[in-house]
Amino acid sequence: MWNTGDESSAVRGGTMASPGRTGRMAGVFLVVTFLAAGLLGAVQPATGVPDEVVQLTQFGPALGVATAALVWPKRMRSLLAGALHGDRHSPRNGVPLLLLTAPLVIALCAGTYAIATGDAHFTAPGALRHSFPFIVVAQFVGACGEEIGWRCFLQPLLRTHFGTLVSSVAVGLLWGVWHVQVFGQAPAYAGGFLLGSVSLSVVMGLALDRVRAWRLPLAGGFHALINLGMLLFMDEESGAVLPMVLFGAASLLTGLLWAWRTRARIHGFPRIPDPVR
Repeated sequence: MWNTGDESSAVRGGTMASPGRTGRMAGVFLVVTFLAAGLLGAVQPATGVPDEVVQLTQFGPALGVATAALVWPKRMRSLLAGALHGDRHSPRNGVPLLLLTAPLVIALCAGTYAIATGDAHFTAPGALRHSFPFIVVAQFVGACGEEIGWRCFLQPLLRTHFGTLVSSVAVGLLWGVWHVQVFGQAPAYAGGFLLGSVSLSVVMGLALDRVRAWRLPLAGGFHALINLGMLLFMDEESGAVLPMVLFGAASLLTGLLWAWRTRARIHGFPRIPDPVR
């Protein structure tokens, strides 16, 4: 749907995808994504790939997309058309702000955490167990492995029926629940994580809503910046509740700011129908 021109032409010339097919596509994607992530997580210790570098579970959504592409190849080509190259003239006003939002989230939660605890909690890149440039590249690749599923496939799929904001919230909830390991932590920890997932999904959904080219590296870059910031400035991986709650609160604040900034688009645009029958 991302290479169909402006919204009004899409409305005039397209057809809305049937809810049944949308549900089947989403269902196949989610089942494969959850199962593949569980399998990849189970085999990671045997591969010797360190969690600090990349988590193999991140490639579960990519396998979900690949499976859906085998079943619905024509529809998938339409949905993924803007993941890389696409319409060079599509709006990109929100792209710089999207990439600046990631360090804003980290600054808010890390700064508040430092004030609350009296400790900066900063880990110097040189103190990590592996080369930081290597970690940066691996984190970006892993983030793209996730985002090709969540933001490049599921978001535009649901967008055709539910609009930008609702589909962003729905994808954020599914994205958060997919991180099943957080539910082994304290309820406040899991709640902070889910709040962050939904809020950041809203940020990405709104920022990339009308962008029809390079959506994957943009979403992957934003995602990787968040992960790298958390790696260097927060210690939520220890299971500490406060940093995760602060992360969720900082993400919520930025999500609300994005919703306010794009409020006219949220309420003013019609749903975009699917041009592929």
